[in-house]
Amino acid sequence: MTHNNTKLSPVQQEELLAILKTRFEKNANRHTIMEWANIRTQLEGKPEKLWSLHEMETSGGEPDVVDYNADTNQYLFFDCSLESPSGRRSVCYDREGLESRKENRPVNSAIDMAKEMGIELLTEEQYRHLQRLGEFDKKTSSWLKTPDPIRKHGGAIFGDFRYQHVFIYHNGAQSYYAARGFRGCLWV
Repeated sequence: MTHNNTKLSPVQQEELLAILKTRFEKNANRHTIMEWANIRTQLEGKPEKLWSLHEMETSGGEPDVVDYNADTNQYLFFDCSLESPSGRRSVCYDREGLESRKENRPVNSAIDMAKEMGIELLTEEQYRHLQRLGEFDKKTSSWLKTPDPIRKHGGAIFGDFRYQHVFIYHNGAQSYYAARGFRGCLWV
C-alpha cells in the first residue's frame, strides 16, 4: 500500500506542527539543548518528512525529537508513545516472514509498513536510548531492526520494558502478536 500523495495540505501541516510543538514543550527532558524554532524551520523545508511524521502520528506513535546531529544538521524523531503504536501492531517482522505463514497471515509486516511511511525501525541501540528517556513498552513490545546474521537464521528481535529493565528478545520473523508492533525513527 504505497501512498501516491506524500504531501500534507497547509491545514494538516499546521495541525501537525502544533501537535509536535506541544509535545516538544511538554517533554523537554528528551531534548534539553534544542530549540523548537530551529526544528520547525527544518520541518517546513522538508514536506516529505512532515508527511512521514504525520503517518507516525496518525498510527499512534507520538513522534518527538530525541537527538540532533550537528555534522549533518538533522534532528532525530522517535515514536515516543508509552506503548508500541496501536496502529502498527499484529504484524510480522518482514515480507519474508509474512509469506512464510501458511495460514492466519497478518495484514502487513513491520518492515513494509515502515517503508511505506518513509521511516526506519529503531535499532537495539536506539531502543535503549529511548528507554533512557522514560519507561516505554511496559505492556507491549516492539520489533527492532534485526541484524542480518539473526535474520538469516529466521529470527527477528524485539524489545520491551519489564521489572524496571529493558529486555531484548528474539522470535521467529513470521510471528505476530496483538501486543507487538514497531517503533520508528526519522532523521529530518
